[in-house]
Amino acid sequence: MRNLLAALLFAPATLLAAGAGHPLDAAPIEPRDLASLQSGARTFVNYCLGCHGAQYMRYNRLTDLGLTEAQIRDNLMFSAEKVGETMKIAMTVKDGKAWFGVPPPDLSVVARSRGADWLYAYLRTFYRDDKTASGWNNKVFPNTAMPHALWKVQAGGGAAQYDIVVRDLVNFLVYVGEPSAQSRKSIGIVVLFVLGVLFMLAYAMKQAFWKDIR
Repeated sequence: MRNLLAALLFAPATLLAAGAGHPLDAAPIEPRDLASLQSGARTFVNYCLGCHGAQYMRYNRLTDLGLTEAQIRDNLMFSAEKVGETMKIAMTVKDGKAWFGVPPPDLSVVARSRGADWLYAYLRTFYRDDKTASGWNNKVFPNTAMPHALWKVQAGGGAAQYDIVVRDLVNFLVYVGEPSAQSRKSIGIVVLFVLGVLFMLAYAMKQAFWKDIR
């Protein structure tokens, strides 16, 4: 336990992956980077949405990323007809289990359940393994049923470029997990400021009320 605490203290950018014991690099995401979020959305619909849905996310919420409904309809909608629809997939649970052994999970809240660092490490640690059904394995999630969906992107762009693609994808999945996170934080700051002002006014009133009684 003492060694573990020391490791966490002296290596704050690295956490141990639960179960696999593989180190997790901090995901360099930026929730306010609209270009990154738009890039992540493109990667998601092109490489993930075939198997993984995001059933709690509606396409028209992507206007938060600086996209128009026309851009969403023309570039990001391949399995839906209306921008108000959720990001569902045609694959059934039965088909997913038959093809992969387990049905691919919905990714609506995966960033909240797994964490951005876990996703960032997971997507960057696939390796060839002839002993698995898919021909791939993963250092963070050993014996995963998921094949390396982004292997062509990784092979064609190099390590540095692939890290950017993964960063953008994870950034987008974090947004999907809580689309209103930034506005919630902004509102929280305003609320704290208002509470601070009210506290000072209440304190001043208290002082004025008790000054003659003392």
